[in-house]
Amino acid sequence: MRYITITTGEIADGTDYKVSLRAMEEKRIPALKGFGASRVTVVRTSDRTSAAITEWPDKATRDAAELKIEQVRRSLHREDMTRITGEMRGEIVADL
Repeated sequence: MRYITITTGEIADGTDYKVSLRAMEEKRIPALKGFGASRVTVVRTSDRTSAAITEWPDKATRDAAELKIEQVRRSLHREDMTRITGEMRGEIVADL
């Protein structure tokens, strides 16, 4: 069953959002796709915040990528000044 993670993040005060977005497009999203994600959608929720909605083929694929995702988050935090503020996860139960 398809599995979703919704990860929220915030850039540091004074950081250019375009710099953070470029890092997402060039590094974070390709990394997630390389770890098995089917689709990644990023929604800008305010001047400094975004939510990444990542779809995985199943929970097992997401669970197998857990350590790799954490490594990417730690390394890119220093580059793009983004901090993770939350994450929700679950199986898709309805899709129209």
